[in-house]
Amino acid sequence: MRSAAIVGTGLIGTSVALALRAGGTVTHLIDTDPRAARTAEALGAGTTGMPREVVDLAVVAVPPTQVAPVLASLQAQGVARFYTDVAGVKSLPRREAEALGCDLTSMVGGHPLAGGERSGPLTARADLFEGRPWVLVPSGTTSTQALNCALELVALCGATSVLLDAETHDRAMALVSHTPHLLCSLAAARLSDLDESVLRLAGHGLRDITRLADGNPALWADVLAANAGPVAAALDAFATDVREAADALRALADDNGQGSERTRGGDRLSLSLQKGADGRSGIPGRYGVPEPAFPAVEVAVGDAPGELARLFGDVAAVGCNIEDVDIEHSTERRAGRVRVFVVRDRLYDLAAELRSRNWDVQGLLSPAAP
Repeated sequence: MRSAAIVGTGLIGTSVALALRAGGTVTHLIDTDPRAARTAEALGAGTTGMPREVVDLAVVAVPPTQVAPVLASLQAQGVARFYTDVAGVKSLPRREAEALGCDLTSMVGGHPLAGGERSGPLTARADLFEGRPWVLVPSGTTSTQALNCALELVALCGATSVLLDAETHDRAMALVSHTPHLLCSLAAARLSDLDESVLRLAGHGLRDITRLADGNPALWADVLAANAGPVAAALDAFATDVREAADALRALADDNGQGSERTRGGDRLSLSLQKGADGRSGIPGRYGVPEPAFPAVEVAVGDAPGELARLFGDVAAVGCNIEDVDIEHSTERRAGRVRVFVVRDRLYDLAAELRSRNWDVQGLLSPAAP
């Protein structure tokens, strides 16, 4: 791919541009917010402004409800030979593109399954899509040349192509992305009226559960509205599970309840928790393989420049590979806790070595611990 136009320089668009630039593709950055485009340019993602010649591919990196009008405008100007998008919903943009008379022979719907709760070009990186699935949704009229161009894009970004139809994609996203995000936001919303003294008791688990609520509300409102039907169906199913769990807890809380009722309540609650554990265990890890269960060394780290880098340097110095890392900041003192996940047979050696280097090792965590 010799040239591309990236329309929308947020996290995904800028990351696509950085990945293409790393492979030698000439990229043009287009955004209604000139500051975002200039920021992406300063990061080395390409040059701002419309291309003067027809590019090989235009990547439409805008919210789902904006895909069709942007596509229609680009095609009217003859910006590219082929087009794709990166929106998290696929059925609505296609219907709207058809209604606007867009040429779908040159268009391939796309959705890279990567990103985070933070947005904007400053969060972008060239390796964002490495090893990640990238769904491609060609229509019945999409040309082979357009599909091949989209497949080349995915390969250049280091992702893995997955071909789906639009409806299957949207139902899947409702279950694994859109509804979970909404549930995280609803859980976080329950905290807004709590007293500060109560919130100080919050642990790492609450931060994990509510992390996605940091996502851009306007962007996520657009995504949820575009996939409203499948998300509503998934939310109804979740509501049924919540009601069943509440009934089980009421049976356990009823002082006047019969022993058999309490037993059934306990069994139903245990079943709900077991289903949750089973569902969590099925989530693939990096590169689509099952996530290994690593133990961790928990270390107290002072809030001073270079401390985290010094810790990682000492871990590397003892010849231990970091499989994952988790950082929890303290709200009460200028310190934090860092969990360094390693293979099991290096756990005790690493803890001893870090203690010998004057690190405050606070404990060893088993992957089976709650």
